[in-house]
Amino acid sequence: MIEFRLLKKSKRSRARLGALKTPHGVVETPAFVPVATLANVKTLSSDEVLQTKTQILIANAYHLHLKPGEGVVKQAGGLHRFMHWPKPLMTDSGGFQVFSLGFGKDLGVGKILKYFPGRSGESVRLGSQPQHLKITDEGVLFRSPFDGQPVFLGPKESIRIQAALGADIMFTFDECTPPLSTLAYAKQALARTHRWAQACVDAKPSRPALFGVVQGSRFKALRIASARFINAVGVEGFGIGGDLGSSKQAMQNILGWVMPELDERKPRHLLGIGYLEDIELIVKQGIDLFDCTLPTHSARRGLALTSRGRLDLGKQQWLRDHTPLDAGCACPVCERYTRSYLSHLTRAKEMTGMKLLTMHNVFFFNTFVERIRVKIKQGKL
Repeated sequence: MIEFRLLKKSKRSRARLGALKTPHGVVETPAFVPVATLANVKTLSSDEVLQTKTQILIANAYHLHLKPGEGVVKQAGGLHRFMHWPKPLMTDSGGFQVFSLGFGKDLGVGKILKYFPGRSGESVRLGSQPQHLKITDEGVLFRSPFDGQPVFLGPKESIRIQAALGADIMFTFDECTPPLSTLAYAKQALARTHRWAQACVDAKPSRPALFGVVQGSRFKALRIASARFINAVGVEGFGIGGDLGSSKQAMQNILGWVMPELDERKPRHLLGIGYLEDIELIVKQGIDLFDCTLPTHSARRGLALTSRGRLDLGKQQWLRDHTPLDAGCACPVCERYTRSYLSHLTRAKEMTGMKLLTMHNVFFFNTFVERIRVKIKQGKL
């Protein structure tokens, strides 16, 4: 099981320092959770991830169910042994795939509409169904991208899969709604999510720990109702999921509605959000953990995150720059390699370039959050 201790509460905001104790070690919070969808951080070995100051990873139950199958992972001794990762692990429930492979794919939108300009209105109404999957009260019928066979995932199936994978923390199965939902559709989806949350609690074995997911789209009454329901359902922690409105300010409003309704003695995880400019803002709202693909996704496209902004290593200007990516960074990449060499690898589309930039970006993110923890400790945040 897990144990969460609050070490310090800010007097300036809702920010807090905590220690999340799991069977595989303690996570200092606030903490960044790199995404390891298929039991790996793309381009890195688990030993290399350890060099990035990463404390905890999150894998994905839906994708691991498809490949290689939870039975294979369980037979290997669980996710930790399977991927040779000694530290804490989470598994996402598959709820995000209800959105990303469903309405999100159909409409070309993300969880915050601002990042997808040109979309407006409320196109997801009662009775709407995504093109590529079917949402029912019992669960969601997907189609395997590998052979087209039906794949059904409901709350009991998600818990069974996550329990077999054997991470330290799993999440309740939920419907992650798109930001173009009507109030009526969001109400229906929330009622379904709450039934699924209760079913997950009822089906849960003694281990792993279970976090319940708060939904409700951009609607204040729904978010507050969801936070109160999930707070009372009997989970060890909370996930804040779903679409987060049309702007960063809308996201702040949603967190402001939700946080006061959640038991402060339990950890809160913001699912799938973590742009650098957002991190202090969400921590000030009381978020303890958050996952994001930005560092790894950027690295595979030749983008390095630095204290002076983002560098596009694909540009020719860096080929004659023999300085580190970031002079203030202590990561293994900045200690050994230059912008020139990394630009060469990026422009040559070498996998080694993606690997080195991923290592740097994840280290940079973890260092950024580490400094936020220091700010909270010093009473500056």
